[in-house]
Amino acid sequence: MIDLQYLGVSDLLLLRGDANKLEREQVAPEKCHEHTTDLITQVNQFNQGIDLEGERFEKPETPFSFGVACYPEKHEEAPNIESDLAFLKQKLAMGAEYAVTQMFFDNQKYFDFVEKCRQEGITQPIIPGIKPIVFLNQLTVLPKIFRSEIPEVLAAELRKCKNDDEAKQVGVEWSIAQCKELIQAGVPSLHFYTLMATESVRKVAKAVY
Repeated sequence: MIDLQYLGVSDLLLLRGDANKLEREQVAPEKCHEHTTDLITQVNQFNQGIDLEGERFEKPETPFSFGVACYPEKHEEAPNIESDLAFLKQKLAMGAEYAVTQMFFDNQKYFDFVEKCRQEGITQPIIPGIKPIVFLNQLTVLPKIFRSEIPEVLAAELRKCKNDDEAKQVGVEWSIAQCKELIQAGVPSLHFYTLMATESVRKVAKAVY
């Protein structure tokens, strides 16, 4: 955090991350956080001028602001959506200014999720996370790894593809349609997942902005 302050970075997206079991076993418990809420506590204490040992230091001139993750289709470890929303509310109550969703491919799931959040008294912006499909195997990989359901209309188009290039084009077209509908609905902004999809994201952004 000191390095980030030095670099002029003051807004953070705080995530637990997806460390696998082997990596968790190799990291000493005192050197990592188990939950995002623990990291939020550390950031809040840093903003107040309190270090990891509880010692005081000069408070930063520009305190960190931060956002957190949320899951329109429920986090894989949550027993139900109600429990998931309770944890989101906790993170937001601790100071998160916005939430960014896990990738989704059905806008209705996002709209329904935002409505649930508002019913629970959550008022912070919920930023939709968009991921263009770029590989044929993502038809099965993304639902398995990220628990993101792929609508049958999109799945049917991907099954027609003969190679990754064709799948990438389908992914771009679907994401463009998603983004246009989301923008028309008045979303606060869009978040793009760019890993292995930078060229696709560039095409999508060019088409919608």
